[in-house]
Amino acid sequence: MNKELRKAVIAGNWKMNNTRPDTTGLIGRLKPLVAGAACDVIACVPHTNLETALKAAQGSNVKIGAQNCHWANSGAFTGEISAGMLAELGVRYVIIGHSERRQYFGETDVTVNQRVRAALDAGLTAILCVGELLEQREQEITGEICAMQTKIALSGVSKQELARIIIAYEPVWAIGTGKTATAQQAGEVCGLIRNVVANLYGKAAADALTIQYGGSMNPSNAAELLAMPDIDGGLIGGASLKAEDFAAIIKAAS
Repeated sequence: MNKELRKAVIAGNWKMNNTRPDTTGLIGRLKPLVAGAACDVIACVPHTNLETALKAAQGSNVKIGAQNCHWANSGAFTGEISAGMLAELGVRYVIIGHSERRQYFGETDVTVNQRVRAALDAGLTAILCVGELLEQREQEITGEICAMQTKIALSGVSKQELARIIIAYEPVWAIGTGKTATAQQAGEVCGLIRNVVANLYGKAAADALTIQYGGSMNPSNAAELLAMPDIDGGLIGGASLKAEDFAAIIKAAS
C-alpha cells in the first residue's frame, strides 16, 4: 500500500449469503471492531439486504455496496436492478464484472464496460474486477488478459471519472478455492494493471487509483499481501462473512 498516493479500501463481497436478520447482526458486530479503521470499509450485500444493511450501518464508517447492476436505466430486463435504483436507495458502491458473473451469467468484457458506464452515470463508485483463469496463467498470458479486460472495461471512462473506479485483481483460480496468489504474484499483476492505466490516463491518475487484491485473502495472509506497494486493499469473500476475520483484515490495512 502507498497511502500517501491513494486510499486503502477493504470491501466485503457477501455473495449469495445472509438473510436480513443475519445482515443486521453481522454489521452490528462489525461496527465496533472497525470504528477506528484507517482505510475505507465496504460491505457488498445481496440486493434483498441493501435497505437493511444501509439502516444497520447508519452512523458508522461501514459503507454499503451492491454486487451487480444492469446497464440500462429501466426496461424489460426481468430480474435485473439498475444503477439508478441502487443510487436511489443510498448505495454508493457496486461490484462489476466479478468472475462468477462472467462464468455463470454470461458477462463479457463488453457488458462489463456497459455496466461500468451505467454505474458512473448514476453516481456510483464501481469496483471493477479483472483476472485470469488458471489455464491462462499456465500459458503465461496473465498480463495480456488483465490488460485487455482493463482496457475494455474502462473504454469511454474519463480521467475525472476514474476517481470513481476501484480495480480488484482477482485471479479466478484463487477465488473460493483456498488457493492464493503469492504476495509477489499479486503485487506484480496489480503493478501491471497500474501501468495499463498509466498508459491510458497518465502516471498521476494511475498513482491515485486504488487497486485491490481479491482471491482468498484472509487474516493470516492479509499483512503480507497488503505490504506490496501496488496492492491497496482487498475484495474479500468468505472472510467478510465473519466479523472478527473481516476486522482483522481491516486492521492489517490500517
